[in-house]
Amino acid sequence: MDNHIVSVISLDEFSSTPKYRQLADSIIDGIRNKSIKKGDVLPSINELSFELFVSRITIEKGYNYLKSKGIIDSVRGKGFFIKVDKISDDYRIFLLFNKLSGHKKIIYDSFVQAMGEGASIDFYVYNNDYNLFKRIIESRDRDYSHIVIIPHFLESDDIAFQLINNLPKEKLILMDKLPAGIDGDFGAVFENFEKDIYKALLEIKESLTKYQVLKMIFPNTSYYPHEIVEGFTNFCKDFAFDMEILNSSKDIKIRKGDAFITVMEDDLIPILENVLEQNFQLGKDVGLISYNETPIKRLLFSGISTISTDFELMGQTAADLIKSNSKQQIENPFNLIIRSSI
Repeated sequence: MDNHIVSVISLDEFSSTPKYRQLADSIIDGIRNKSIKKGDVLPSINELSFELFVSRITIEKGYNYLKSKGIIDSVRGKGFFIKVDKISDDYRIFLLFNKLSGHKKIIYDSFVQAMGEGASIDFYVYNNDYNLFKRIIESRDRDYSHIVIIPHFLESDDIAFQLINNLPKEKLILMDKLPAGIDGDFGAVFENFEKDIYKALLEIKESLTKYQVLKMIFPNTSYYPHEIVEGFTNFCKDFAFDMEILNSSKDIKIRKGDAFITVMEDDLIPILENVLEQNFQLGKDVGLISYNETPIKRLLFSGISTISTDFELMGQTAADLIKSNSKQQIENPFNLIIRSSI
């Protein structure tokens, strides 16, 4: 077996990129940096499976992917070999998301589709944890053309943003949030959290007047920006609405005349259960608006009103910034979808 090929293959347990793509991308990088040459024979599927401690299916899938791209070929009885001596200089993207969720999957799918098959994407999820984020950032070992980050953290925001500030700006694209203090010329597609919530509530101001108190549930442990609370508070003060900021939906007792805005998905179900228990009519006795549009919210209780950025467009816009080599910072559209819950 040719050990020099095994030595260039890197599989990262922290990465959310499928291992077969990591395998293929490692071989592509080897061709790009000339450590793997045209005519080199690849290890057999069994040999590589043994060396890398991964399944034969993973190796076979990686080889088939490379074969479909015309990068490798095979001869019966002799195995797989490198077919090309150079790789076109396509996009190599280091993609970091703060978490996995329904709407983050929409962003991811839209971004990957818009980038197309020519892009090599290493995908990581850091679970809003600065220490994990730092470890992933500092352990990157490929020469990426772009670094794309959704920067939301539960704590240590300032330190995290300084770490981002030290990244090469010509490669940097930020999605969803545009933190203050990150300087230089870089691309971004972001939400204006304070303005967006204010504008959405202004659009339904007349409908909200039938409720006695507007209540936002914004957990202390939320990674969502506090600008959301500021926008909500400013709206209530400007138009003389009584308001409350709650940290949790746990043990909440809903009263007739309450209208709720939930930021986290975990708070939506307790509110709905409470409405059912007290035989309240949603949209008449109690109001409800939920952050982030998902398909299920169209169906629950004849429809839950939502305020949400356009996640699909966000992914597409980030890809467009990369393809056009643009350093624009673009505010992503924010939509209010009015349903019977308000």
